[in-house]
Amino acid sequence: MKRYKLRKNFKGLKKGTQFYLIAESEFIGVKDFVLRTIDMSIRISINEEELRKYFILLN
Repeated sequence: MKRYKLRKNFKGLKKGTQFYLIAESEFIGVKDFVLRTIDMSIRISINEEELRKYFILLN
C-alpha cells in the first residue's frame, strides 16, 4: 500500500499527516484518488493536481 505525507496544510489537515492510498480511478482522463489517515479516521477524495501539489510519496 502506498503511503503519502502532507507537504503543507490542506483542507483543515495539518502538515505531516500521513495517509494510505486506498483507491485510484480514472474517468475520461481525470484521475481521482481516495486517501485515508493511518488511523483510518479521515477519508479524503482528491484529484491528481492536488495529489502532486500537497502530498509526498513516502515509499
